[in-house]
Amino acid sequence: MPTEQQYFENAKPLTQYMDDMTTKKEESFNIYNQFDIPADDEFIVLLKEKAPHILVITEDWCGDAMMNNAIIRRIAEAADIQIRAVYRDESLELMDQYLTNGGRSIPVYLLLNKKGEVISKWGPRAEKVQQYVTENREKFPPKEDPTFEEVQKAFYADVAKEFEGNKDFHLAVYEDIRNSWLQALQK
Repeated sequence: MPTEQQYFENAKPLTQYMDDMTTKKEESFNIYNQFDIPADDEFIVLLKEKAPHILVITEDWCGDAMMNNAIIRRIAEAADIQIRAVYRDESLELMDQYLTNGGRSIPVYLLLNKKGEVISKWGPRAEKVQQYVTENREKFPPKEDPTFEEVQKAFYADVAKEFEGNKDFHLAVYEDIRNSWLQALQK
């Protein structure tokens, strides 16, 4: 199996990945265009200094990826570091090393040091976003209920709108990534 660094070397730049999107492209670019990196010299300076690479495991149909990829692209651009993406469904060997609660939840972001070693993993969601999703899923009827699919479909549509327009969520994603990666970069 290839190493994470080899996956990175063969992956698409995230800019190209976003340009190639066929689903949720407009929404992802809306987030990208409205999100500004908070004034945060410590995190961005440390990223510039350490010059890690970011490997993204993603798919463009994913609502979390729609939001998170746009924000992490802004981080990478601010720090002038490379970020590349692989498709989850084409990279299952890699994906299966980074499961979330036993599932292939995406996106997953791997922070690689200069030697190509994984020094941190982040994803698929910021804690604040996870709380929102969990609280709303608790309102679903049981799966056996004839309205379950309708409720679930409406929820996914609402989540997509919320992910696109909720600037508090965008900031929560940034802060969650920042807090996670600062620890790894300071070692």
